Amino acid sequence: MTDTLQTADRWIREALVAGGHGKAVEWSDAEAAKLSSGGPSDAQFAQTLSLASRFAPRTGLAPSPEASAAAGDLVPGWNPERWTGLEAVRVRLILARAMADDEGLPSAIEEAFRYADEGELCALYRSLQFLPGPERFAWRSGEGCRTNMMSVFEANGCDTAFPAASLDDIAWRQLCVKALFIGAPLWRVSGFDGRVDAELGRMALDLVDERRAAGRSISPELWLCLSGAPSDRALAALDAELAGDDELSSRGAALALGRLGCQDRLKELAGSTEGALLETVQLALEGHHDQAAFGAVSIPEGATPTTPTATAD
Repeated sequence: MTDTLQTADRWIREALVAGGHGKAVEWSDAEAAKLSSGGPSDAQFAQTLSLASRFAPRTGLAPSPEASAAAGDLVPGWNPERWTGLEAVRVRLILARAMADDEGLPSAIEEAFRYADEGELCALYRSLQFLPGPERFAWRSGEGCRTNMMSVFEANGCDTAFPAASLDDIAWRQLCVKALFIGAPLWRVSGFDGRVDAELGRMALDLVDERRAAGRSISPELWLCLSGAPSDRALAALDAELAGDDELSSRGAALALGRLGCQDRLKELAGSTEGALLETVQLALEGHHDQAAFGAVSIPEGATPTTPTATAD
């Protein structure tokens, strides 16, 4: 696991250098060396994470597409495209602390979580995918599924394989449903397709019923939760959505038909639709209906989702 820590640190350092953040690299090199020596206490470690804001940029890390792809090769599920320079520096410090003392790492991480502000929480959650003994931090990721802070929720749940690999079924489903409630991009939850199941589909259809009863719109990504053999209930819900006038959700429903193997229904739609919906139907017929395909119908970043009738905490 030390190799993973060192490899991730190397990638992050190179990305900071490529972004022209020399001051941040110099400072984090020095602080990482101190942490690697095992000297600072847990409280000092938390303070160092806070101090990083004085030396690192809050702007996007902006790695090149090639660098982002390389990151995913190094650590499956890792996508640093939306990291900030400050998060990158803080993750470097966390990696250094992990390499210094594995036995004391859970205590240090928990101390940092205890005093973290929003930005520090994001860095801590982004770091979990690299840390040895992931089972030690699964409960903390489960807590991150409950937050209403979009930035923190996404740092914990999106662009990292940690939740899919480490959360139990209850926490996993909570993360997925919470994403739908707050409008987070479910399609960016790494490993989603490998863990979607019948129970999550049932929960999603319950949410459809609740929202329709309240006269509210359906998130296009809700249909991502349907998989396996199509039930009468699922097909009825999809047909109702396709008969409506919400284009994005209708396109999500078309993709769901592909996920459920409803080729005949898709062929019928291909002969009676046009425009963006027809394009989506054709993609579903061609087998392009995995979670990545839902990126095209996702609620745009920065858009405010319709307020749900209940909270999912």
